[in-house]
Amino acid sequence: MTDGKGTRSKRADARRNEETLLDAAAAVFVASGVDAPVRDIAAKAGVGMGTIYRHFPTRADLIIAVYRHQVEACAEAGPALLAANASPYTALARWIDRFVEFLVTKHGLAAVLQSDEAGFEALHTYFLDRLVPVCAQLLDAASAADEIRTDLRAIELMRGVGNLCIGGGPDYDAKRLVKVLIAGLRADHS
Repeated sequence: MTDGKGTRSKRADARRNEETLLDAAAAVFVASGVDAPVRDIAAKAGVGMGTIYRHFPTRADLIIAVYRHQVEACAEAGPALLAANASPYTALARWIDRFVEFLVTKHGLAAVLQSDEAGFEALHTYFLDRLVPVCAQLLDAASAADEIRTDLRAIELMRGVGNLCIGGGPDYDAKRLVKVLIAGLRADHS
C-alpha cells in the first residue's frame, strides 16, 4: 500500500539504488583497493558523488555497508542455489564459488575494518552468524543425498576455504585450489 504519492516505489527505488551503489563499490574495491576515489565508485554506479555521501557519510560507513551487503548476498544465495540445483553437491560447490568471491573482497576490506577492533569483531560475528548456518544447510543436504562425506563441519570447511584464499602472488589461483578441496568432499562409493 502506498500513501498515494508512490512512497513504496520510492523506497524500492532507493533500495535498488543503494544495492547498485554497494555492488559498484565492491567491484571498485576489488579492482583498486578500499582507498579508491569515491568518484570511481560513483561513476561505476552511475550516480553523483553526493548520492554516495548521502547514503554513506564516511568511507568506513561505505566499507561496512559493502561488507554487510556481501554477507547478505552470500547468505541468500545458499537456499536459492539449493532450490535451483538437482544436486545438493552442485549447489554447495556453486555457493563455495560465491563465498570465495566474497572472501577476495573481504580480505581487501579487513585491514581497514581491523582499525576498529570492536567494530571488526561485531562484523566477524555477523559474518559467522549469517554464513555458517547456510554452509551447514548445504553440507547437510549434500550429505543426506549421499553425495559427500559426512565428517566435516561447516566452520571447518569455511576456514579451509578461507585459508586457501589468503595465498597470493601472480601464480596463485585460490579458486582452482578451492575446487580441489570441494572435489575432495565427494563421497567415496568404491
